[in-house]
Amino acid sequence: MSGAAVELRMFTRADGSFLTSWIAGPVELMTWAGPTFTWPLDKLQIAAYAAESMTRRRRSWMGVNSRTGQVVGHASVRMNADGAAGRLGRVLIAPEARGCGMGAAMLTHVLAVSFGSLGLERVELGVFSHNDSAVRLYERLGFQVERVLPDVEQVEGQSWSALQMCLAKQDWAPLPGRHHDGSGTTP
Repeated sequence: MSGAAVELRMFTRADGSFLTSWIAGPVELMTWAGPTFTWPLDKLQIAAYAAESMTRRRRSWMGVNSRTGQVVGHASVRMNADGAAGRLGRVLIAPEARGCGMGAAMLTHVLAVSFGSLGLERVELGVFSHNDSAVRLYERLGFQVERVLPDVEQVEGQSWSALQMCLAKQDWAPLPGRHHDGSGTTP
């Protein structure tokens, strides 16, 4: 890993242009968000998502390369009703930033905020089992598979299975070389 430096900033409606440019078609949209959105991802769907992201129920961020100022990713956490757990989702790295450690750096911040200022005790996620690079990243961050949901979606005639993964606060430690205060920025 290159020691990528990523900061978080809150997702806004204007950031929808990044998402729509990074998602090339319906398969990529399903990989990113499951069946939540419909293709093509449009301004109305982005506006509703941005509005939800401003509530206590969801926090959504854009990852920004600290060195260049370039937007490199997106992630979201939806809090459960009890406030003790959240669901990480809608993780997306800009195509040109993939394979450079940006995803790990961004998610390390997201987890620091989740377990820090959001006060979560547990972060869960769902990922399609064939998304090998995402599964490896989540495992490297400490997530464990809790269960496999076979054949949850049919996409272009293929059956997709999903992994349900979890990370408890007491089991989380930032990746080596990264220290965070939970605010979303590196101190």
